[in-house]
Amino acid sequence: MIMNKQYNVVIIDDEEIGISNLSQSLSNFNEISIAGTTQSAQTGKNLILEKKPDLLFLDVEMPETSGLELLHDIKNLINWQMQVVFYTAYEKYMLEALRESAFDYLLKPYEENDFQTVMNRFFDSADKEDKLSSFIDSLSQLIPENRTFLIATITGYITLRQEQIGYFEYAKENKHWYVTLQNGKSIQLKRNTKAEDIIKLSKSFAQINQQQIINIDYLAMIEGKKCVLYPPYEEKQDLIISRSFLKSVQDKFNLI
Repeated sequence: MIMNKQYNVVIIDDEEIGISNLSQSLSNFNEISIAGTTQSAQTGKNLILEKKPDLLFLDVEMPETSGLELLHDIKNLINWQMQVVFYTAYEKYMLEALRESAFDYLLKPYEENDFQTVMNRFFDSADKEDKLSSFIDSLSQLIPENRTFLIATITGYITLRQEQIGYFEYAKENKHWYVTLQNGKSIQLKRNTKAEDIIKLSKSFAQINQQQIINIDYLAMIEGKKCVLYPPYEEKQDLIISRSFLKSVQDKFNLI
């Protein structure tokens, strides 16, 4: 585990004793900070989106709505890495919980060794994610002029050359970035990818508005606020530069 790394936790359980037991167990881990707790599913939705926890303990059965329904309602809004542990007295929910991509499952009342197993799995998973991110950042710095990248997609990491990449687009409907390649293929990026993550890969990647980033090496001209790209991207007609990005795009374009 990375030293001094802190992980935020949110607990949602309609029973006060459940929150109390989990809080007590979590207090044994110096790496854990409880960012918030609530007994309300509706408040829980807002708490998750506000606190952006690394780890969520979520009760399955609650009066307003089930934890499964809560997670389903907001899963497209989760744009960061969050692990979910379903917490319930009912073993019958296990299969459905796993279908909702639960990281783990904890039955009430739990034994401390069961809780320790869950936390060990979380720390191992978080450690691997941190090391992989660090490795990718280091590798990118070693590659001359950042002409080749490891791109995080929803199915894993792929290697792409800069000349293969035409542009990136953000799809509002499912909250994901996509990269479009020379061969016309569009690849969905990892869920928590942000615009700044893409831009830092190369000086040639220029954000033109909130939803689009282009490879400026393919920029043929700027017509008003419209970007016209070289083949094979010449048919792309909706690359419009917003006012706040116009100067930075022009400056990059003038340098190539």
